[in-house]
Amino acid sequence: MPIQFAIDHDKRFVHARTEGIVTLQDIEAYLDAVVVQDAMPYPKLFDCTDIIAEYSDDEVMLLGARVSAYAALDPRGPVAFVAVTDQATEIVDRFINLGGAKRPAKLFRSEAEARKWLATQPAVTAPPTA
Repeated sequence: MPIQFAIDHDKRFVHARTEGIVTLQDIEAYLDAVVVQDAMPYPKLFDCTDIIAEYSDDEVMLLGARVSAYAALDPRGPVAFVAVTDQATEIVDRFINLGGAKRPAKLFRSEAEARKWLATQPAVTAPPTA
């Protein structure tokens, strides 16, 4: 599986890691799982150090539109990306800029730095449902 992830409801944390070729459909499946499992408010660590991205500019724009639509699902927790290659860094930068997120999102070169930053972010809780 190109994106392996764990949603820890006890710790309120999502940890995802890419491996090999990742397509738009892979990213969408990951995002769908986060939404369905009510993990949008959780901090997320998305490690894409081993990513080989295979999608077009149009698909990146579609992804940006999809993520922008998630604004209706606020609150969304902070997301820390880990990327080391030029390709991964460019994709993460585009994702952050296109997503229109009202949540903190930042790119790091190591998981340790990303985790340290996430630990400083305030907890996000979902509003009570009626």
